[in-house]
Amino acid sequence: MPAERRKRLLATVHRVIRTDPSRVAPTQALPVIDDTVSAKILDLAMRVGDAMFAVGASAHEVTFAITRITDAYHLHGVQVDVTYNSITASHHRGDDDARPITLLRVVRAASPDHAKLQRLQALTVEIVEGLELDAARAAFREIRRTPFLYRPSVVVLSRALLAVGVALMFDASPIIVLLSFVAALCAALAQAGLARLRVPSFFSQIAGAFVTTIVALVVAALGTAGIEPFVDIRPSIIVASGIVLMLAGLTVVGAAQDAIDGFALTAGGRILDLTLQTIGVVLGILIGLEFARVLGFGITTPIDAIPFGPLPVQLGGAAIVAIAVALFNGAGLRTIVVSAVLGLIAIVGYDGMLRLGVHESAASAVGALLASFAGTLVAHRFHVPSVAVTTAAIVPLVPGLSVFRGLLGLMQSDGTADALLVGIGPLISAAAIGIALAAGASLGLYLGTPVRATLTSVTRSRARVRR
Repeated sequence: MPAERRKRLLATVHRVIRTDPSRVAPTQALPVIDDTVSAKILDLAMRVGDAMFAVGASAHEVTFAITRITDAYHLHGVQVDVTYNSITASHHRGDDDARPITLLRVVRAASPDHAKLQRLQALTVEIVEGLELDAARAAFREIRRTPFLYRPSVVVLSRALLAVGVALMFDASPIIVLLSFVAALCAALAQAGLARLRVPSFFSQIAGAFVTTIVALVVAALGTAGIEPFVDIRPSIIVASGIVLMLAGLTVVGAAQDAIDGFALTAGGRILDLTLQTIGVVLGILIGLEFARVLGFGITTPIDAIPFGPLPVQLGGAAIVAIAVALFNGAGLRTIVVSAVLGLIAIVGYDGMLRLGVHESAASAVGALLASFAGTLVAHRFHVPSVAVTTAAIVPLVPGLSVFRGLLGLMQSDGTADALLVGIGPLISAAAIGIALAAGASLGLYLGTPVRATLTSVTRSRARVRR
């Protein structure tokens, strides 16, 4: 082989294996932003992220929003760290003499407000599309001052309405539906009063569960005494409705999403908070049952789990539950409608899996997966927060009755292995369903995100072709 040909062959192999520095595009000059403007950009991004985190956004969504805002104003390379109750952002321009700008914000309160979250997401989009910095800061101040969408009385009534939806899903009689509403209303009023007194939510959960249990025990005592119309009714449904009410506001989806996204501290904090709130519900029920035992009356432990009613009844109850959850989370009309539809999708998927002989926990995961996947696809199109509609859709599948059956079985056990299994079995089943709901909802979010991006890209391509 001639020497010249060997050189060309070696040069070709070299180009295939290694990059050619001469072919790399030169680094573009970044716009020079002074410290004052940089601080304003970081401050705006941090405030938007703080507000989003406080009203229910995940750590990943907050991080993404902050970096989108800073990149939109040509402040690139910002490092963001989100933990359970604080957000830190730092920017270093890379010059040896330039000092980094670092800001820290503490998230002092976390209360879902999905209407405000929707407006914050819309503001982020406007900033990316070219909204000026001063106009963005003014728009954020307006959003921050926006009060909660509904009055406290509407929030309390919507929480009581949730119990009605749960009772309907069990195909309960009208008297049980009414009693479930009364018990949930009393619990919601008790929790609202404690919230005004700034009592920690852990004790508020105990109080709400205790009130619900006492109402159910009173109903059971009246039925045992032969007083109409309380004879032959199932007070366990009343407590189950109250348990779903107590657990409806927990950030199960957010905690699972943060754990999968790699935000270990945030996920750990949310999981610990979720665990404490659940323990509060358990303690409230146990205190109520012990109080009734001391007074000499109680509730008979159901031998078998009470199944949901016919599919049309389930759909009606699930829609009411989803609407109620959206209401007390401060959602607007569009989000409420989407939440109701996704709640129906979750029940259809759940019921379909049960008809195929799938275990209840796996069926719950499939229902949550379908609702979450569909919610991710429609959330961007209808300009609603995906976390809002997903949370509302999976609440009808929360295993309130299994929790109560397990606790009641443990309280009334005689210490033998068989008696303990009567209580432990339903609790294990409830835990499995809870994990399945979180996993299914998180998986739906992750499967739906790339599909949504692909559909959006195809839609834009077709629009460009038409033009």
